[in-house]
Amino acid sequence: MAFTEKMMLVRQQIGTIVVGQSAAVDLLLTAVLADGHVLLEGVPGVAKTLLARLMARLIDARFSRLQFTPDLMPSDVLGTSVFNMRESSFEFRRGPVFADIVLVDEINRAPAKTQAALFEVMEERQATIDGTTYPMGDLFTVVATQNPVEQEGTYKLPEAQLDRFLMKIVMSYPAPELEVVILKRHNENARLTRLEDIEPLLTTDELLRYRQLLEKVLVDDSLLRYIIDVVQLTRSSKAVYLGASPRAAVALLRASKAYALLQGRDFVTPDDIRFVAPSVLHHRIILTAEAEMEGYTAERLVQKLTEQVEVPK
Repeated sequence: MAFTEKMMLVRQQIGTIVVGQSAAVDLLLTAVLADGHVLLEGVPGVAKTLLARLMARLIDARFSRLQFTPDLMPSDVLGTSVFNMRESSFEFRRGPVFADIVLVDEINRAPAKTQAALFEVMEERQATIDGTTYPMGDLFTVVATQNPVEQEGTYKLPEAQLDRFLMKIVMSYPAPELEVVILKRHNENARLTRLEDIEPLLTTDELLRYRQLLEKVLVDDSLLRYIIDVVQLTRSSKAVYLGASPRAAVALLRASKAYALLQGRDFVTPDDIRFVAPSVLHHRIILTAEAEMEGYTAERLVQKLTEQVEVPK
């Protein structure tokens, strides 16, 4: 089956279960195609965990889930060495992070040392334990969730560690008409689809092959300059205390190519860049106190900055 048809099936399957989050679905698919980690942020009840679990279910790959809590230790994530009395030696028992797709629920609830252990694996795609290095699989992807409104019992992710995520996707409330659809499903006692009953639509080999298609997506030099102009503007804006890094520009390029591919094209347009820019950049910049007092958010500011840059013709 062709790539475009397969992606359409994946979207349709997600849409039958997760209602009112089409933009978040497209962004999550884009990040997975771009071989990047994702942070899903939103208030409780907007289907963050459901979307992440559903995505993992649709990919026929090894999946594990981690519920982060304040007492979680790095060994609970990475694994630990256990003494084997029969052989009189230590053997390493791998932790849940050794999977293809790792769902980390409430990532901001674990202490800094546990967060750091996870982020090292995300960045290096390997874990070094007791002097031995264990590589991750080619498909290794972390999808994390966090609730932005609770402060008690949480540990804010440092900006440098947030940079490990290709995208930070903000999931908001669905539109009223879509929320009516959700209520109708429950009111009619419709049998809700169980995730365990869903058959995978993508194999590991297929997804890895689709990722290789990114290298064939064309990007005009004028669009490369457009990306740099957007990133440069985050550094010169008076509303920004710390602008986006060169790594952010690379991430924006890769995400734009993945989104173009998702739309069935082998070339990038300015609209592709403008669509993914807020999710790629807004967690990589720090606003000034004055901008925050005026009610600006990083996501809204990035949208405004992309509109200020002249679009290539």
